Amino acid sequence: QVQLVESGGGLVQPGGSLRLSCAASGSISNIYIMGWYRQAPGKQRELVAAIASGGSTNYADSMKGRFTISRDNAKNTVYLHMNSLKPEDTAVYYCNARHPLIPKIGYWGQGTQVTVSS
Repeated sequence: QVQLVESGGGLVQPGGSLRLSCAASGSISNIYIMGWYRQAPGKQRELVAAIASGGSTNYADSMKGRFTISRDNAKNTVYLHMNSLKPEDTAVYYCNARHPLIPKIGYWGQGTQVTVSS
């Protein structure tokens, strides 16, 4: 069984920064593509950023230049560094792990709330 546990969410003022962490445990390999998604109230879940095992990354356009995804394969942990946060970044942020070759193999964390407000 695979578990993904997110941490690091909270309340931050506009322009502030946060770092989210996602620790993976169980039968998960470093080959998995790790990603962050978010879902705001009344909106669909959307991709924030993803990182492959080799370190190549993919970002949603609105996050480029503000967010950075990274991973520590030795710790089975993926991070999301968020800078210059805006109120529209307010959402529940979810960690995702998916097999690069078998799409049906994927896992989600429980989510962590990020609220950007003054």
